[in-house]
Amino acid sequence: MEGMETPWQRQAKNKPLFPDLEWSRPENKQHAGKLLIIGGNAYGFASPAEAYQEAAKAGIGTARTLLPDALQKTLGKHFEASEFAPSTPSGSFAQKALLEFLTLAQWADATLIDGDLGRNSETAIVLEKFTQKYQEKLVLANDAADYFINPNSTILDREETLLVLNFAQLQKLAMYSKHTTAFTTAQDLMHFISALRELASLHEAHIAVQHLDNVITAVGDRVSATKLTAGSPIQTTKLAAHAAVWWLQHPNKPYESITTAALAIAG
Repeated sequence: MEGMETPWQRQAKNKPLFPDLEWSRPENKQHAGKLLIIGGNAYGFASPAEAYQEAAKAGIGTARTLLPDALQKTLGKHFEASEFAPSTPSGSFAQKALLEFLTLAQWADATLIDGDLGRNSETAIVLEKFTQKYQEKLVLANDAADYFINPNSTILDREETLLVLNFAQLQKLAMYSKHTTAFTTAQDLMHFISALRELASLHEAHIAVQHLDNVITAVGDRVSATKLTAGSPIQTTKLAAHAAVWWLQHPNKPYESITTAALAIAG
């Protein structure tokens, strides 16, 4: 722990905070959990495809992707892990996709909505309805998180939620939630961690964000900083996928799981 007013834990690639978590993982793939990955639009599906690959690297038992059916002709049978849901004329998820969202989510132990969703009012509606009806573990990243960063959003107070954010998204989320302490680029690591801990302590959702060559994880009043290689690129999808897998495999240890997942991008 470091600091009297802001307790937090530091983690490095050669010094994991929770090494015992590795030994408690399921050995049999059949018991290693099921992850649903949602994303994509007619013009791209790089984020859900990357999330699928990273989930496999993280040790998921089974992963499925749900994409708009506007991609079905493009993909054909080349991506056998995919299911398809109704899309809008512009190729994003339509409101009618809600049934597929909920049906596949019932199968899964956790759901990752990752990105490449585009900007579409129908997609916004289906995402909002899904998060209201779905009560299990949910990870939001990339432009999927953008849909929930607005003045009317209640995503911070949804239980069983992890928000994997970039700095700009965190700034907006704090502003819209009327958080008393702003996040600025001038903050050093200690002040940034203090502000994030304060925000996370007031809400149900967990937060992970890459800042100042660290992945900062906040679950309630528990905060960790995982040191990255200097100048490491933002790897939101990779972090989100690994965090989802570790968390669903250790469902009662979100802080330990998400902190451990940060090692995957530590370089």
